[in-house]
Amino acid sequence: MPIRLRASTTDWTSVETSEKGMEVRLVKPLVFAACLIPFGLLVWRGLTGGLTANPIEYITHRTGDWTLRFLLIALTITPLRRVTGWHSLAQFRRMLGLFAFFYVVIHFSTYLVLDFFFALDLILDDIVERRYITAGFTGFLLLIPLAVTSNQRMIRRLGGRRWKRLHRLVYVAAVAGVIHYLWLVKVDIRPPLTYGAILMVLFGVRLGFRFWGGGVRASSSRDQSGSVATDTGNF
Repeated sequence: MPIRLRASTTDWTSVETSEKGMEVRLVKPLVFAACLIPFGLLVWRGLTGGLTANPIEYITHRTGDWTLRFLLIALTITPLRRVTGWHSLAQFRRMLGLFAFFYVVIHFSTYLVLDFFFALDLILDDIVERRYITAGFTGFLLLIPLAVTSNQRMIRRLGGRRWKRLHRLVYVAAVAGVIHYLWLVKVDIRPPLTYGAILMVLFGVRLGFRFWGGGVRASSSRDQSGSVATDTGNF
């Protein structure tokens, strides 16, 4: 009888896991579509002449905002998962991280192509002379290796320990993005301060889990990586 009970429990757990996996597969396309909404709105505004009197500035600011938002949302996944116990949330981290990279590529491309028309000498001078450009460019460079190594093949190739250390750079990139925004604005500094406050809270929560999480860490050891773009990583 005990053997049958264990088998029944195992079967029930397998069915429950399968159902949750099905739910994630159904929700993921919806999340993907939602992440494309900001881009779709930009395209729509471009086609209908709604990019304001300064379209380059509008595109740059909107894509910069959404880069930070997606970074912060991705970084929220792990603490939210630990608090709610909804482990399926981890399945969305890679997607959110890659969308952050998608929007920062548009952000930088707008600066590179539309603002400076590939004038690399002027761009280099701008990066050196204007500190907010320096901070933003630093954040962009830090996100590149995280996006490139976001797949399971790179995790195996680098090894889990080295990969985890690399992907903790997401926090440095997020800080650089907030500083970039703060140094950019001249009047209303509330938006970058809001992003900065959210990031500090996430830092605090992460440290809290690290030092006082106890058994939570044992049950989710794979969530210690700080990844920007992988399902097995931790934001």
